[in-house]
This record gives sequence, C-alpha cells and structure tokens, in this order.
Amino acid sequence: MREVDERAYDEDDHDDDTPPYWFAGHHLPDDARRIGLTHHVPDGAILDFAGRLDSSKPVHRLTAWVMLVVFGLPVVFALMRVYYLF
Repeated sequence: MREVDERAYDEDDHDDDTPPYWFAGHHLPDDARRIGLTHHVPDGAILDFAGRLDSSKPVHRLTAWVMLVVFGLPVVFALMRVYYLF
C-alpha cells in the first residue's frame, strides 16, 4: 500500500497570513467593503451569504428564489397598498 504525505494535501498550509477562502466575509463585493459593510452587520451578512451561492447547484438556485420572494413580497404589497389608496 502506498503511503500518502498528508502535508501535500493540507489546504491551510500557505505562507501568507491571509485567512482561508472559506472564512466568512470573502464574498462581499468591493463596493460593499468600501462603504464599510462586513459579514458582522446584517446587510453585509446577507450580501456575503448571497455571494456564496453557486448557480450550478439546484439547492442554491432554490435558495436564491426563496430569498427573492422573501425580500420582494414586501415591496409588492406596499405597491398594492398605494394602488388601492388611489
């Protein structure tokens, strides 16, 4: 049986001090970072979560549609209220 050098496959073995790619906050757009959003504030956390979604995975596509409905329905209901007032 062949012996495998485990250090050769260590993903965390890198020379610089940057955190691994899977740490939170790495999927924020540059504009969001520029205005001070991080993954610690609610708006930044939502942006970071949405940035991690992969359109090739069916569950991620479903999640994106659910998020669209959750955030879009209040706008639709508000527009319906305005329409019925006039």
